[in-house]
Amino acid sequence: MVKDLVVIALGGNAILGKNDKGYVEKMWRNIYRAAEPIVDLYIRGNKIIVTHGNGPQVGNILEWFECAKDRIPPLTMDIACAMTQGWIGYMLQQAIGNELVRRGYHRKVVAVVNQVLVSVDDNAFRNLEKFVGPYYSYEDAESLAKKHGWIFRQDPRGGWRRVVPSPEPLENLEVEAIKTLVDRGYIVIASGGGGVPVASNSGGIVRGVEAVIDKDLASSLLAISIGASRFVILTDIDCVYIDYGKPGMRPIRRIKASEALRMVEEGIFPPGSMGPKVKASAIFALRTGRASYIGHLDRMIDVFNGNSGTIVEP
Repeated sequence: MVKDLVVIALGGNAILGKNDKGYVEKMWRNIYRAAEPIVDLYIRGNKIIVTHGNGPQVGNILEWFECAKDRIPPLTMDIACAMTQGWIGYMLQQAIGNELVRRGYHRKVVAVVNQVLVSVDDNAFRNLEKFVGPYYSYEDAESLAKKHGWIFRQDPRGGWRRVVPSPEPLENLEVEAIKTLVDRGYIVIASGGGGVPVASNSGGIVRGVEAVIDKDLASSLLAISIGASRFVILTDIDCVYIDYGKPGMRPIRRIKASEALRMVEEGIFPPGSMGPKVKASAIFALRTGRASYIGHLDRMIDVFNGNSGTIVEP
């Protein structure tokens, strides 16, 4: 086991805030804000892997192509995910590299376009639940469904949206390359947006699939596979809450992984936001016997040290 290897998962909403409206300058601001504590942890002797969400960004890409639908064919989901890995990975790589140089260190940071294996037999391919892309009227959704064979459902937040599978991640295909880079002293950015979803045939040949992998579960898988000593999920909320956003909401500062999984299964945490984070943290804790940490991006060092956020114990 690598004793000082940390996997830091940056939430998509932490990179692009709810009120940031997709502006790239806002992303730069948030990413530079994250780069400073990441470098703080690195120069203290920790080996660092950074993963990131891509929900707002992949939605933007799908909407851009929809606006040009009369001139440009639509993208498949695997390519859209790879595009966001390059986009956000480049921004993180530049910001972290500049912070290293500013402090007198070599620019040892690299982003990896990363494939993650899923099974085509996963029930998720028969039960489409993950909303992606822009909102449509019923008439437009019906037209697109006929044209492309897409599936649409009504989003409770308004309008009709495309739904795609969100299968369980099984294997990170570039894990050995990531491990090699980390062992050579690089900060590695990987598994962005959950990784590019691919499926394999009996001969080991892979191809992209129309799906979105949950980035927290994929980050947990990477942390387990690579032998991380600590798994930290950073978001735009200071800790895990029961009844978040309601009167009388209660913070959870420390919880056992088994109890956390029970609460996830009972639907206590929102399935589209905190639920996957709690589940991913609990899986890491149970599989490795080491704690996971969930907290706010702006309190990264405090979350890392267990002085802020929620600790999920084995």
